[in-house]
Amino acid sequence: MTIRITRRAVLLGTAGLLAAPAVLRAQGQVRLTLGHGAAPGNPRSLAAERMASRLREQSAGRIEMRVAGSAQLGDDAAMLTALRTGTLDLSVNSQGASSAVLPELAALGLPFLFPNPAAAYHVVDGAVGEELAKRFEGVGVISLGFWDNGIRHTSNSKRPITRPEDLRGLKIRTPPDPMTIDIFQSLGAATQQINFNELYVALQQGVVDGQENPLTNIQSSKLYEVNRFISLTGHKWECNPVLISRVAWGRLRAEDRNLLRDAVKEAAAEQRTLSQEIDAKLLGEFRANPNMAVNAVDQAPFRAATAAVANRWEARPFGDFVKRLRAAVA
Repeated sequence: MTIRITRRAVLLGTAGLLAAPAVLRAQGQVRLTLGHGAAPGNPRSLAAERMASRLREQSAGRIEMRVAGSAQLGDDAAMLTALRTGTLDLSVNSQGASSAVLPELAALGLPFLFPNPAAAYHVVDGAVGEELAKRFEGVGVISLGFWDNGIRHTSNSKRPITRPEDLRGLKIRTPPDPMTIDIFQSLGAATQQINFNELYVALQQGVVDGQENPLTNIQSSKLYEVNRFISLTGHKWECNPVLISRVAWGRLRAEDRNLLRDAVKEAAAEQRTLSQEIDAKLLGEFRANPNMAVNAVDQAPFRAATAAVANRWEARPFGDFVKRLRAAVA
């Protein structure tokens, strides 16, 4: 059998090869990478995985989101840098690290600002959240919403914390968040900043005596193994801002942006519910554990000891924002 290869056939074949990338572009395949620092089983980790699945389903497989948790892509600060340079697409980041690029974000952690998580959701889903989103754009990233990093409590290896004086002389790890540092220094503790993924070892080796986190983080990172005293101070609430780089946002079509926003919003509702359910469950488990000592606290003396923090923050350059935030809560 003889096969004739004509000039026309060669030209047609070449045209087909050149057209192949155009066909792929027409299909609109999108691949995104999302990084976060939470451990497996944490509400943030679970919600991120489900968000990726939802995006895949709602786009009929056209949008693929790879989730890299447990600080695989670096700590929160490193991921923020990667977002701003466009080498990372998305991050469900921490309030503390994000406040390094947007200082007013830390104001969400004013001591005892929110009576419960629902009050915090109401504020960040409203005008305050919209204002923060505009300010995030000014520092080079796009805000897609705010997940829940919980009401935070204090743990340590030395003694129960029942009054502010019990914190004096203790070395407490805080995130690199000026609000948390301000709170604990007002309560008489010595503060030290340590990456969250290094915290277990730092507690185990006595580099610091204690730390502060929501119960879900204490459990998922097994901090209770090295900090048997958990005091329910409830001193602040924190968010997890969901951020996307300008580069990644710029390459998304309008319909993809809408799909992503919807997926983040649906995942936020799920993550917030998970966070509260797991917190309630863990409180019972921790109290039942004979190797742990869990105590409630009278918040009144803690509120009094940290009352000046809000005034100091209203004196900062973004003090007007802090006043609007407090008014929104009130």
